[in-house]
Amino acid sequence: MKLTQTTFSANQYIAEEHPKKQIYLHHTAGSADPFAVFKMWENNPEKIATCVTVGGKPTKTAKWIDGEVVQGFSSKHWAYHLGLKESTFQKFKLPYKSLDKISLGIEVCNFGGLTYKEGKYYTYVNSVIPQEDVITLPKEYKGYKYVHAYTDAQIQAIKELLLLWKEKYNIPLTYNEDIWDVTARALKGDAGVYTHNSVRYDKIDVTPQPKLIEMLKSL
Repeated sequence: MKLTQTTFSANQYIAEEHPKKQIYLHHTAGSADPFAVFKMWENNPEKIATCVTVGGKPTKTAKWIDGEVVQGFSSKHWAYHLGLKESTFQKFKLPYKSLDKISLGIEVCNFGGLTYKEGKYYTYVNSVIPQEDVITLPKEYKGYKYVHAYTDAQIQAIKELLLLWKEKYNIPLTYNEDIWDVTARALKGDAGVYTHNSVRYDKIDVTPQPKLIEMLKSL
């Protein structure tokens, strides 16, 4: 698949190779610009990043296209993208495991949960999302009924990345319903596809949107 390379400092990730067993789906809780995400990470000394970002619906002056996959470093290497807490492992009576090393992350440009008031849909930074870009979830998720929709092009890009990494790293893509909450499978390092919600109680990425779930089930 086509990957757009972007400049990303070598001191912002760890150029070590580890066997890859897991894939985690994230969203940025931010704008549609996939290049801006790497620029933000450049200013963070803690080596927080994923190797790829997926652009959202472009503005008129945008330098990216909908669903464009931007790569900052090789998927063979790693950075801290999960923010794991030892207390989460303890709840499951499991030893802490450094999952960042053995996992790949996909960061989708999307604002996440929305608040509806006075006929408009607001992000957590009080920007407004047009109604055509809003999904009403079949069931409220972590306090949100309305969420910023992943575009069809973004979902297709996620699909292509999952298939690419399945072939490259032999990661199984079987869909499991438990990925929308913290699951022992993820914490133990079991191979598969997960969401950030699978290892963090305080996260809401990604959201369980019907089109995304349909795509994951199709794999």
